[in-house]
Amino acid sequence: MSDLPPDFSHSPIRRFVRYGYRLPMLIWHLFVHLPVVLFLISPIGASMRTASGERLDHRAIRWWQGNLMRVFGFRPRRIGEPRGGTTFFVANHCSWLDITLLHSQRAVSFVAKAEIARWPVVGWLASRAGTIYHQRGSNSSFARVAELMVVRLQEGADVGVFPEGGTGAVDHVRTFHARIFQTCYDADVPAQPVALRYARGAEPAREVAFRDNESFFANFWRLLGNPGCEAEVHFLPIIAPNPEGRRKMSDQARRQIIAALAFATPDAAGEAASDELDPLLEK
Repeated sequence: MSDLPPDFSHSPIRRFVRYGYRLPMLIWHLFVHLPVVLFLISPIGASMRTASGERLDHRAIRWWQGNLMRVFGFRPRRIGEPRGGTTFFVANHCSWLDITLLHSQRAVSFVAKAEIARWPVVGWLASRAGTIYHQRGSNSSFARVAELMVVRLQEGADVGVFPEGGTGAVDHVRTFHARIFQTCYDADVPAQPVALRYARGAEPAREVAFRDNESFFANFWRLLGNPGCEAEVHFLPIIAPNPEGRRKMSDQARRQIIAALAFATPDAAGEAASDELDPLLEK
């Protein structure tokens, strides 16, 4: 398509064509594949293992989420390897698809805003996958979430968080909230930074992020008709709890993610990690 105008893939005709074949794919994925996955993520699936030793319910979640990404035209690709043992994953955040993308590579109990639980299909499946919900604006909710994260990790489950505290731009990594890294000290587990990169070649796919005042449903529909792009999951070097404190650990994780994204810019407000009370109160 190099001989076509740069904006041809975004034309109304091409968008109409993409809806024409992606909508049937989405319907099939929801009404045929999803019931199978729901059976496999029952306690029966949790007690079974694949040939590689992975829990069957985790494998089912990864398969379903990976195919959901493909329905939207994304091409998931993993760079690096997730840590083998119990891990605290920290990632940049620009879209509701971030959880889906990371789940396509590793089944993780995410911390997410409580509103996600009410989203059709995505929220329900997130709940079945063990998502920990946080009520925005509530310090008591954060205290409960922090305690639950430690419990999950001590039980051997992976936990994933977005230390920016909310969604931002595809090519911009905001300040990380350092307090959330206290979980690594309390549970005695390392953190693994994860860079989630949406791109077309060397250029960021900026349209993946929410527009101003855009609802989940509007974003969902817009992305379903957008041209496809790469969706990369970069598993970066492990960071052990730093004796110098959680601010140092947070800053190290953020710098790794910025470097992996290549086109990302740091927060204009400064490089230092924030230690505000609630890292999950933003949108």
